[in-house]
Amino acid sequence: MAEIKDPENTILMELTGGTVTIALLPDVAPAHTARMKELARAGAYDNVAFHRVIDGFMAQTGDVQHANMEQDYNPGRAGTGGSELPDLPAEFSKIPHARGSLGAARSANPNSANSQFFINFKDNDFLNGQYTVYGQVISGMEHVDAIAKGEPPANPDRMISVKVAGDA
Repeated sequence: MAEIKDPENTILMELTGGTVTIALLPDVAPAHTARMKELARAGAYDNVAFHRVIDGFMAQTGDVQHANMEQDYNPGRAGTGGSELPDLPAEFSKIPHARGSLGAARSANPNSANSQFFINFKDNDFLNGQYTVYGQVISGMEHVDAIAKGEPPANPDRMISVKVAGDA
């Protein structure tokens, strides 16, 4: 596992294959970082499916409203919901959408990000300046690479648990 320099701004995401460690970027995207920690601490991300996984592009998850595989999972609606919290304004930066970066998923409205996010499988520079980047996988990217592909996947993988490292 990677050395955790800032446990308060590090996420531990348990997947079937192991732990994915994500360093959040509070100096770059403070509202998105705070939202992820708030939802993680509430247990909202636990058991949420990766509902849109495009090989060679990215893995999307975080629909806490429709994609919890332990309660009312709806593959037809997964990806259309968010949390009960208000949407976040965009926090665009010069940080690139590089392999392992965490991006805020949103609708066509740049200020519509809520709970959903994606992890880039490769450098996706065409997303730069279009979506908020607020984290970077620092270990466990091999587990992200192994997530079942599909839109939606026939047998989706899920985030078993998501915790702030400082609380673990």
